[in-house]
Amino acid sequence: MYGFSGSISGKAEAATGHHPLADEQASSAVTSRKPVATKQSAPQKKPPQNFTASGEETVKVTGRASLPNGVTNTTPGGGMMPPQTIAKSRSGLTRDYIAKQSPTSNAAALVASLPGVVYAGNDPLGTNDDQQGLTVRGLNQQEIGYLFEGIPAAAPVYLLPYTSAAADNENIQSLTLTQGSPDTRSPLYNAVGGELSETMRDPEHHFGGLIDATYGSFSLRRHFIRVDTGELGNSGIRGFISFSHRQADEWRGVGGTRRYHIDMKLLKEWEGGSRASFVMSYNDAKQYYLRAPTKSQWNQYGVNFNYNDTPLGSSPANYYKYEENRMKKFILGAPVNLKFDHGLSLDITPYFTYSWGYDNGGSTLSRDGSYLGPDPAGPLQVGGTNNSIVAASIDTYTLAYSGINAVMSWTKGHNTLTGGAWYSYFDQAEPQSYQAVNPDGGVPSMWGNNPILTENGSILRTYDIHLVQQTNALFINDTYKALNDKLTVTAGFKEVMVTRSQTNNVPGVTYATGQSAAEPLPQFMASYKITPHDQIYINGTASFRMPASIMTYADRYSVSTGKLSSKHASDINPEFAIGEEIGFRHSGFANVNVALFNYNFTHRQLSTTTYQNGLPISESIDAGGQTMRGAQIEVGLKRWHHFSPYFSGQYEHATIDSNLPAVASDGTAVNLPTKGKLAVNTPEFTAAVGLNYDDGSTFGGFNMNYIGKQYSTFMNDESIGGYETFNVNLGYRFRNFGFAKHPQIQLNLLNIGNNGYLSGTSSIKTNARSISVAGHSVAGSSPQYYVGGGFAGVLSFSVGF
Repeated sequence: MYGFSGSISGKAEAATGHHPLADEQASSAVTSRKPVATKQSAPQKKPPQNFTASGEETVKVTGRASLPNGVTNTTPGGGMMPPQTIAKSRSGLTRDYIAKQSPTSNAAALVASLPGVVYAGNDPLGTNDDQQGLTVRGLNQQEIGYLFEGIPAAAPVYLLPYTSAAADNENIQSLTLTQGSPDTRSPLYNAVGGELSETMRDPEHHFGGLIDATYGSFSLRRHFIRVDTGELGNSGIRGFISFSHRQADEWRGVGGTRRYHIDMKLLKEWEGGSRASFVMSYNDAKQYYLRAPTKSQWNQYGVNFNYNDTPLGSSPANYYKYEENRMKKFILGAPVNLKFDHGLSLDITPYFTYSWGYDNGGSTLSRDGSYLGPDPAGPLQVGGTNNSIVAASIDTYTLAYSGINAVMSWTKGHNTLTGGAWYSYFDQAEPQSYQAVNPDGGVPSMWGNNPILTENGSILRTYDIHLVQQTNALFINDTYKALNDKLTVTAGFKEVMVTRSQTNNVPGVTYATGQSAAEPLPQFMASYKITPHDQIYINGTASFRMPASIMTYADRYSVSTGKLSSKHASDINPEFAIGEEIGFRHSGFANVNVALFNYNFTHRQLSTTTYQNGLPISESIDAGGQTMRGAQIEVGLKRWHHFSPYFSGQYEHATIDSNLPAVASDGTAVNLPTKGKLAVNTPEFTAAVGLNYDDGSTFGGFNMNYIGKQYSTFMNDESIGGYETFNVNLGYRFRNFGFAKHPQIQLNLLNIGNNGYLSGTSSIKTNARSISVAGHSVAGSSPQYYVGGGFAGVLSFSVGF
């Protein structure tokens, strides 16, 4: 038996015909409804257990369904619009949608059709989430809090979510996206743009499992197996463990990707709703960076612009093998949810994550003219006699992140009081070095075990950083319900304190830097049920985010000139936002959510990628003040004659409120006339249309996304045009055959009609063209872009047991 929670009306199933999901139901409960004449098109496998006086049966499924991939066909919009009641804009995905997407997709790609989301992918399979863009209401992925089973899964400081390092698609039970600020209970300090929460499926009560084999374009091969233990003896503990392996060629250029992944979950439940679980996810991924083009490079070369497939030629440092990157990551957590008498409950989530790996690039060094910080390095200790040395720029890192989030709630009458605390400790070491390549272009050690030494025996570096961050947060919420629970009012407050201490061991740089910040974050929410199916809501929230790069705090000298190329920032101000929303929801056959929103930012932090000695470096830009106003809509219909349509759309007008500082060519500090310009990476219009069909055996779906024009510079002098993406899925489920539970074949067609397109901005610039400000010339600099993937086909075979 395979699990879901939901409801299936016996009347609806009789009207639409026999459905495999009704074959095996573990338990049911009955509610009375007005008699309706029905016609049963197929006999029940076993007689109904309960009837109303009229003879009509209404079944509320509280047990398990027969499909091993978790599909229930009960969520409106084909799994894209689960019911919401919170007084905020919130969207989600369930197994009804997730299970029908390509098994290679990551969570960031899966939410691409939700309101306000812009997913700037750089490969069609979704296998490369190291170079992708994700924005919600114009706020980027480093401003979106990412929770995995209640664990803050994005690496602190850099804050990139790397969602493919969490659960495999087959194990994701749901994804929930809150547009706007997060819950005050959430262990996050960066979620100015909202919160993306990922939940794994619960283990089954009985032994079983799932096998999935996937093949497709670009030599894709993926294999997945999951085993559910069932309940272990009389302990009440049940669990599952899964393993997957995936490899594929890069969709453009040369090189490939490969990934090993393990998920595990143990669960113990008690009567009354208490539960305790242990979750583990391990990921080992290796891939190559894809070269991000400028507009002129894209116009000249298109998808053929990439790193070289040979170390020979005029640019040997652009060899693709020097662009290899690897990440290994453990996520461990033990969420505990306890229910006590007298309305008391306690939620505790201790967690620990650890990741290590390397990000490499290519560089050309001078044997006699290189520098360690501002000091000449002397003749480098490298074999040979050539003055020009081709080297791999090696950036290794280790990140350890631990913490605990505790929440206590007390419900008395119409009032619920909630309070708690969050503490986390983060340690990151990131020493960079160089390594001479072999005569054939190979790198002796991608982990930097054979670094190039200076004349005096020091390791040649651009930076050698160690950062420690401690976060403390206290929060309190009070929720009051009145007017027969029609009115719900919540007021909350959160105080977040973050301290960063960083050292850099390169000679001549500022050794110790850091930052401390304490931010008060109030929230207010209210909702009113006009009818049992109609709700209005308002909210006002405050949120903040620290700069999203350790490079913000580091001096860097050019290894080729010895001159300061980047100075550590001082007097850094965190990004701060105040947001308001007003919205309306309707639930029923048609589910509708409409919201108007407004944000006001100070010290808007924008993330960009720069390149130093061939190595891509994430940096943070203070973009001053910003105002964002818009409206979003989401519509999803319940399943009707096996069809489930979905639509989402958003209009947003975001403007820069400040004239941003710049340095003219003669060294003079000036302010660019950016006030009133449109915000970067923020299209005015986005829309998505989905249509799902599933009769229990044959299923299929269609999704179209439209993304409007996006500016890539603060001066609005360069942009990328709007584009559309189209995805289709088709499949067929067979009936049980012996031990084989519902064998299934599924085809996913991705980016239909696209041979590659500019999907988003990788490297934001102030101005692309030279501009004169108060008689001083400010040189232009070309932005670089993500290249959206071309067409791909993915064929999957799966079977439960």
